[in-house]
Amino acid sequence: MKTKRLVELAKTIRSKNAGTDKITFDIIFREKKNYELIKKSKVLTKQSMAKLFSIPKERISDFVEFDPAYAVKFTIRRTHPSGSPGETDVFGCQQYPPLLDLEIPVETKGSSTARGGKRSSHRVGRLRSPTSRTTLSKRRKRR
Repeated sequence: MKTKRLVELAKTIRSKNAGTDKITFDIIFREKKNYELIKKSKVLTKQSMAKLFSIPKERISDFVEFDPAYAVKFTIRRTHPSGSPGETDVFGCQQYPPLLDLEIPVETKGSSTARGGKRSSHRVGRLRSPTSRTTLSKRRKRR
């Protein structure tokens, strides 16, 4: 099955303080289809986040899928209060990188796997990079 990294689907992935003893994570999507894809895949769950961050599930105090904002938010309890001796990220803003490379299964429209058949062996055209000529010219036109 084809996959995409979470960083390719989300508009914003961040972590930040939520008081002195918690860090909150926000994953926000621009398009509803990407948000629904994440929800359907069940890759982002309380259990999977505990495993990803190598923490007990009980340290995750909140886990919310917030449909009006196309966002997933979860909060973890710190082991040490912000700014205390031994604490390494006072602002909580350096905790999100493990989320970036999460592999999300995707189904492409019209693919044989989406219809329940076997995957064909033909190559699909390569994706353009964000800095390709076409993308840059589109950005210039929007300005």
